[in-house]
Amino acid sequence: MDTKRISLTVNGKIYEREVETRVNLVDFLRHDLGLTGSHVGCEHGVCGACTVLVDGVSTRGCLMFAAQADGAQVETIEGLAKDGKLNPLQESFWDLHGLQCGYCTPGVLMSLTEMLRDDLSPTETHVREVLSGHLCRCTGYQNIVAAALEAAKRYRESGQPV
Repeated sequence: MDTKRISLTVNGKIYEREVETRVNLVDFLRHDLGLTGSHVGCEHGVCGACTVLVDGVSTRGCLMFAAQADGAQVETIEGLAKDGKLNPLQESFWDLHGLQCGYCTPGVLMSLTEMLRDDLSPTETHVREVLSGHLCRCTGYQNIVAAALEAAKRYRESGQPV
């Protein structure tokens, strides 16, 4: 069993652990850290359910080894709400019914967070391009797109950072 000692920051908290080099990031987050918001779907990087932000970039947690995240800043769905208050993107999903079963939602929210950090005036086409890496079997994506556009508006109007 090949192991490596890693140190990474997850949702603002530093973690140091010994990990098997073959353990992927999403399994490390779920099993070692107890952060179960990132879901395991296809395990091939296709569905997007395991998407987290690594150094601010949307990353498929099933395609990255935990050892590769050594020294990185990782953000998961658990880190979006602050002090128990949903952020504007989460509120928009709630208000506009941007989710149904919720399985794909954490990954979708993480990719949209990255998008909104770069572009607070996205077009519908841009939102759909970002969503193209996420499979949702419950919705027609229309409410997800509407929620993303509404969140951009709310962020612009509030001046709150994404």
